[in-house]
Amino acid sequence: MVQIKNFFENYLKQESFFINKEILLPSYIPEEILYREEQVREIANILAPALRIEKPSNLFIYGKTGTGKTISVRYILQSMNKVAVQNNLLLKCIYINCKLKRVADTEYRLVAQLIKEFGQEIPSTGLPTDEVYNIFYKLLDQQKQVVLLVLDEIDQLTKKIGDDVLYNLTRINTELQKSRICLIGISNNLVFAENLDPRVKSSLSEEELIFSAYNAIQIQEILRKRADKAFKEGTVQDGVIEKCAAYSARDHGDARRAIDLLRISGEIAERSGSSTVKISHLDEAEKKIESDKIICSTINQPKQFQSVLYATLLIASQKKNFFTGEIYEVYSNLCRQTKLNVLTQRRISDVLAELDMLGIINAKIISKGRYGRTRDVSLSLDENVRIKLKSVLEKSLQLT
Repeated sequence: MVQIKNFFENYLKQESFFINKEILLPSYIPEEILYREEQVREIANILAPALRIEKPSNLFIYGKTGTGKTISVRYILQSMNKVAVQNNLLLKCIYINCKLKRVADTEYRLVAQLIKEFGQEIPSTGLPTDEVYNIFYKLLDQQKQVVLLVLDEIDQLTKKIGDDVLYNLTRINTELQKSRICLIGISNNLVFAENLDPRVKSSLSEEELIFSAYNAIQIQEILRKRADKAFKEGTVQDGVIEKCAAYSARDHGDARRAIDLLRISGEIAERSGSSTVKISHLDEAEKKIESDKIICSTINQPKQFQSVLYATLLIASQKKNFFTGEIYEVYSNLCRQTKLNVLTQRRISDVLAELDMLGIINAKIISKGRYGRTRDVSLSLDENVRIKLKSVLEKSLQLT
């Protein structure tokens, strides 16, 4: 206990690299959104009627992760809120991240969260859904106002609970007398709307906007602007920002990931007692983020997906290269052990293709002549990630 107390006292005496670490967090909204001026202007034009207490068109925003969609929308809402307060306008902005559990994993919980945004609480379960909607309608229609409702990662919402909830939300205005609600959907899935019920699609996607990926030069400039405000002068070694941008540009132009990478590099450098943030710290941060990304992407997958991955890890611990049939045999035994239904080998091939796409395995399709085709598989993970992933999967599949 004394040692821990000394550790914290010594920690307080150390000088930090950071002036303001908040600038490198996802919640930070900068004063200027670089390389998104055109999109910001277009969003502003679409949503501006809300300041005159007129309902704007519903807006749907597409783009891959880290292309500035969320930060641009939040920047606009922040600006509109300021104008509304200064001019005593009745404008309410609500932001919901649909990926968060216990917020948007059921229709009931989503509407309960919306009710909470109006300052009222309801039980977490137990009321009929129609009654929950009626409570929401009454709160919404208490006064003449416009509500801008942002549903970020909206594709995750329909994945969990279907698109009926979107239909209900798009029809709310027909139930209201005084107020109006405008829906702003944000999605990483570029073809998400194509799979919606036609009734939902026609009313939800009144206006659409696509955000393209950043290139390495743009990510560099975004990082440099953040780094200048976040770090003390001279603490980030030359080449760190450039390599950080290159890492992220390689992964589809994800600026959010680049900012996270820079922050974690600084934290690793600080913990190691270094006087500067070096490229070696960046490389270590890249490995850590890659590991966390893989763990996160697999733990939310169905049990069948996890079983195929676990079978692959078991075989990879014994041999470097192996084939689909070998994975299927281990997977089948695992399903019997965990009382899961055994999927067909064709379905397992689809899962392997997905693992290949996620960068977890390398799967090269090879022909075996009249015996058909198979995949020559090898694992693409560091030993540390393999160990951590195996442990997580064992817990999820209840194998320990």
